[in-house]
Amino acid sequence: MKTFEYDILSFPMTRKTSLADMQASLNAKGAKGWEVVSISSSEFANVGHTVFLKRETTLAGATA
Repeated sequence: MKTFEYDILSFPMTRKTSLADMQASLNAKGAKGWEVVSISSSEFANVGHTVFLKRETTLAGATA
């Protein structure tokens, strides 16, 4: 049976380079086996983006 672990990242959109920072961070997570499963965005009060990720674990578990 496959098992998964999950991570949540927040990216406030307050700087001009925020999207580039978000891309670099997600690429780094992807290199470690993480996959984006959903993104929630909000422009209210510069909340920005919340990204939900998952990756398959081994039966013994994995570390972030």
